[in-house]
Amino acid sequence: MNIIIVGCGKVGQKLAELLNDEKDHNITVVDTRYSVVQDLINQYDIMGVVGSAMNIETMEDAGIKDADILIAVTGSDELNMLTCLMAKKLGKCRTIARVRKPDYVRTVNLIKDELSLAMVINPEYAAASAIARLLRFPSAIQIDTFAKGRIEILKFKIEEYSVLNNFKVQDIVAKLGCDILVCGVERGKDTFIPGGNFVLRGGDLVSVVAPINAEAAFFKKIGIKNNRVKDTIIVGGGEISYYLAQKLADTGIDVKIIEKNPEKCEELCQLLPKASIINGDGTDNRLLLEEGLENAESFVSLTNMDEENILLSLYAKSKTNGKVITKINRIAYDRVIDNLDLGTIIYPKNITAENIIRFVRAKKNSIGNSIETMHFILDGKAEALEFRISDNSPISDVPIGELNLKENILIACINRGGKIIMPRGNDIIRTGDSVIIVALRSGVGDISDILK
Repeated sequence: MNIIIVGCGKVGQKLAELLNDEKDHNITVVDTRYSVVQDLINQYDIMGVVGSAMNIETMEDAGIKDADILIAVTGSDELNMLTCLMAKKLGKCRTIARVRKPDYVRTVNLIKDELSLAMVINPEYAAASAIARLLRFPSAIQIDTFAKGRIEILKFKIEEYSVLNNFKVQDIVAKLGCDILVCGVERGKDTFIPGGNFVLRGGDLVSVVAPINAEAAFFKKIGIKNNRVKDTIIVGGGEISYYLAQKLADTGIDVKIIEKNPEKCEELCQLLPKASIINGDGTDNRLLLEEGLENAESFVSLTNMDEENILLSLYAKSKTNGKVITKINRIAYDRVIDNLDLGTIIYPKNITAENIIRFVRAKKNSIGNSIETMHFILDGKAEALEFRISDNSPISDVPIGELNLKENILIACINRGGKIIMPRGNDIIRTGDSVIIVALRSGVGDISDILK
């Protein structure tokens, strides 16, 4: 596919990296900064054009007339929407725009068809949704949803004293009576999709697939507290904070936002009447203590500077036993950051990339088993994908135990009209089911890709 990425900021660079790893794509990046475009060209096997997306010659040089997909992810919502409109006039490609401002998000759906937008991406709203899920279930490190919220993949750490320490995966259902499925284990630098005889150990990071109504019972049986938080302190008053505070306040969670810009505080007071807005410097540890950090059940650092967020979270971890969540933008340093005790880390750029990669793969799909949902899991080393099974699918009407699956592929869950099935060898996938696949590989774009 011919793909144009307009805007080579953090999101654009991440998309260039991931789409370059996919097969059969011709990628062209467009940006006004020569050095940024040149760096991407040197790093990946892609083309680059230096210039403004509002310039017709620039877009023609980028190949807009032959493009299949245009992705506009500049730092300006207005420019992204105008770029998609220009793409409609100059070519016949599908367009994706990043739109972040709350006012535009509400408006853009009214003019989506006029702009020829196939997808509107809002990284801040998606990040806020991910954080809200974690505060509902604070013992989890990461939560990803499937089947319109009926199924989740939850990641948690096994402590040395846990009942799961030295426990075989196959014994979880039999001995604990919990209908969940272990879909991944991270042990140091190694990542596994475990078989039944795999033995869990203290220190492992374990990801499980579970129906949403079975999670609480499982975590209770393994001794992990799973009550949602009652309150939270948020440092930073940007878009993510607004979306998050709105979600939490509507569910009865007490929200306190610390923001040093007085004009921003006034705006938040009007937009969020249920939240407490504090005008002050969130990096001032005395202010944090005065506002109740030590007794807070959760703390979220959402400033625009990664360094501030890291230091804030490290300080919060030293003062409270509550859930700590850290927003990080610079993905290039993720390996270093993962070694710090920052609680749960949220990468808004990764969330954006997940949605766009899912869309691109769906457009390549040849058989029609469409990708409904996609998440990067196991520290980005694996993918969890939800497929809708169409007529004549190669995996339908055959017992799962008889399917000739590729290595490191797991059929993790079946959703049959709202009935959740944790699959065993004798279960059969039917047309119309949605199926969750976990793969320690990238590039699964069609359900047939899981078969040898």
